[in-house]
Order: sequence, then structure tokens, then C-alpha cells
Amino acid sequence: MQSEEITAIRDAVTRLCADFDENYWLSLEKNKDYPTEFVTALTEAGFLSALIPEEYGGSGLGVVEASAILEEISRSGGHPGACHAQMYVMGAVLRHGNDAQKSKYLPAISSGELRLQSFGVTEPSTGTDTTNLKTTARRDGDDYVINGQKVWISRVQHSDLMVMLARTTPKDQCAKKSEGMSAFIVDLRDAIGNGLTVQPIDSMINHHACELFFDNLRVPAKNLLGEEGKGFKVVLDGMNAERILIGAECIGDGRYFIDKAVRYANDRVVFGRPIGANQGV
Repeated sequence: MQSEEITAIRDAVTRLCADFDENYWLSLEKNKDYPTEFVTALTEAGFLSALIPEEYGGSGLGVVEASAILEEISRSGGHPGACHAQMYVMGAVLRHGNDAQKSKYLPAISSGELRLQSFGVTEPSTGTDTTNLKTTARRDGDDYVINGQKVWISRVQHSDLMVMLARTTPKDQCAKKSEGMSAFIVDLRDAIGNGLTVQPIDSMINHHACELFFDNLRVPAKNLLGEEGKGFKVVLDGMNAERILIGAECIGDGRYFIDKAVRYANDRVVFGRPIGANQGV
């Protein structure tokens, strides 16, 4: 059983996705383009601000409702991976952002003026072993100076902001290996070309992944997200939501492929009957 609110959300998402059929997505895949029109439609409908409180212009919904949105996009044959980070990164910003950061960024994200689509954690030698990351951030006056490298960071070229993790204290100087890392809000509009180089990765799937190179990138100290040295907890609040939301997307994918397989089994006729009439199918 699901609530009337969840049913209404699913129906609204389905109607929106009907304007973006398989031909739309196939064309994007072929040309390695980003679904700008689709993301704009989701933003204008308020779906991408689902987890942002109403006081900041969002919908004030929870993870259950956000999961229904992303599941329904997948079930409709769409690609929520083009924009799902804007939902799960909210967990880090809402729990650990200060009042000034929330007031500055959240209303603009809700309206679509700003896009927060990137989460900079993974490095060439650091995947799930997050505590082993090598990118550093050194305090210098009113700034942090960041050096290092990230890889497989999605949607950087389609985002205005990125939440990233860097080590501010060497691991051998920390009581726990999960300490000494800090999270930052990076304004990509200022960073790219001024200490941050973005190299798109040519992959088999159109996921807009990039490799990032930090060369003395200066980030204002006021962009520190949460406490210095406590960044691991900050990104976990994004990752925990990410796992739930991507799980919902996978359920939607499964429903889409089952529906597609059933249609094919009913439409494909061999020896005078649909293949779906065969016991094995």
C-alpha cells in the first residue's frame, strides 16, 4: 500500500516523463548530450527540490517521496542519473551547512538558478576506501588551497556547485583514519580555469563523468561544510541518501525492463503465435 500523496507524485512524474520518450534518450546517448530540457522540466515542476525545506523554496518532502520520484523516472525509461545528485547531496548540505550557506545556496538551487549536481569524493587510488584519499586542502588566510585529483566525478560540466572532500590533516596525525578530512562547497563557475581543470572521460555510457585536477585551487574558508576534520561524516550524510535513492532507481529500471519484455513477448509472433504463449516465456 502507498499513500495518496505518493500515488499523486508517481502520476505527476509519469506525465512529465511522457514528453521525453525513448527516441529522446536514444538521441542523447548517440550524441553524448546532456538532457537539459528534461532536467529543466523536473526543476520547474519542483521535483529536484524535493528534499529542500519549504522555507528555502523547496518541496519539503522526505527520502520516501524522493525515492518515488527517481523510481518513476526509471520506470518510464528515463535517466535520473543525469540529475539525482541534486537530491542526495542535500543530505550533506542540510545537516551540516550553516545558516549563511543554506540561505545563499538553497533558494537558488530550488529555483533552478544554481545546479548542485556533483559530488567530488572518488580518486584514482581511492574508491570505497574513502579515508585513503590523497587530495589535500591547506588553510591559507581566508582560503583553503586544494591540490590533488578526482576521477569519475559526474556532471561537473553541467553543475554550478560541487561538494567535495579533501584531507586537511595527514592521516598519520589523526587518532582515527576517518578524521582529518573536510568537506567544501566549490563554486565551479569560479574554480574551472583558476586552479581546477576538468577532463571529460570517454566511456561506454553517457554519464558525463570527468577527471578533475586541482592545482592550488583557492576555496574561501566560508565554504567549509561542517567542521574542519569532520568531513567524513558530512559526505556520509550524502552517501546514505545516495544508496537509498539509487536503489529506488534500480527498482524502476527493473519495472521498465519487465514491462518492455512483456510487450515484446506479446508482440513477437513465431510459428503463428506470440512467443509469450510458450510455457518457458
